[in-house]
Amino acid sequence: MRFIHDSLPQRVRFASGEAREQLAQEIDELGASRAMVIAAPAERPLAERITAGLPIAVEHDDVAPHVPVEVAERARAVAASENVDVLVTVGGGSTTGLAKAVALTSGVPIVAVPTTYAGSEATNVWGLTEGSVKTTGVDPRVLPRAVVYDAELTLSLPIELTVASGLNALAHCIDSLWAPRADPINAAMASEGIQSLASGLPRLVNDPSDLDGRELVLHGAYVSAVAFASAGSGLHHKICHVLGGMFDLPHAQTHAVVLPHVLAFNGSFAPNAEARIAAAFGAPTANEGLRRLREALGSPRALKDYGLPEDGLAAAAAATVPLVPAGNPAPVTEDGLVELLHAAWAGEEPK
Repeated sequence: MRFIHDSLPQRVRFASGEAREQLAQEIDELGASRAMVIAAPAERPLAERITAGLPIAVEHDDVAPHVPVEVAERARAVAASENVDVLVTVGGGSTTGLAKAVALTSGVPIVAVPTTYAGSEATNVWGLTEGSVKTTGVDPRVLPRAVVYDAELTLSLPIELTVASGLNALAHCIDSLWAPRADPINAAMASEGIQSLASGLPRLVNDPSDLDGRELVLHGAYVSAVAFASAGSGLHHKICHVLGGMFDLPHAQTHAVVLPHVLAFNGSFAPNAEARIAAAFGAPTANEGLRRLREALGSPRALKDYGLPEDGLAAAAAATVPLVPAGNPAPVTEDGLVELLHAAWAGEEPK
């Protein structure tokens, strides 16, 4: 056994019902005096409630999926003009991603308060979209200094988005088992993430108000993202980033649909990872475990339902091939990716 593992420096505050108090303590410890609160319009009332009493210099709600460059530039300009010294995010991956775009060029620290299971708050990965191309990178400046997890903030998340967001978190686990920097520590966290998500998500489908279940899923989303941040981006995320940037598809739903197809594609070429995933699911095979979970959740099935045109599959495959990590378990060809994408587009069972 020989590997090099990086653990990212970040404080996590996990306390249901205490977001406001925990956030205030974090801002006080940072010594910040001019906060920029970033929250999409739908999250604005929640953000105002949990940031009440903070030294707020400006509130910003110009948020968009996949962080278009022009949206990032506007946020950067606001942060500079207001001379902010901390970025407070309240929301999902798009909101956190926008703060990361600001931190990337300014170095201003981020304190994230997630309201979904996106996991972006636990990674040092940034993404920007220009035209139809989404570019991602890694930089220590974009890792939030602290995360405040409060499961009560996810209670209003619609069940359809809860499922998609939870499966997006599951994709972090599975991709991290064959990503470029996969190692035994990442694998242990990925297993924990799979178990927590597979246990918690069905509870939320049965009872969306189940706070214990939401804590379980939030915990699973966090450890999944930590594994992903350390292991790096694998085939699944390369495919989804291309699709998101090229066709402006919804992030969580795209990941939920593509995941079983990538697992089927890579699984037989990665027997150790496949066995670990199966064991975490408590199923005879990894594919069967994921199939059972998706069936129990009523998972999103087809990319065509989210606006992906069939005539765009070849272009997406061609754009993905150069991005595939050299160590991907299965050989990747353009034709193979077209076949994978067509099955995901049509909502077919994974091959």
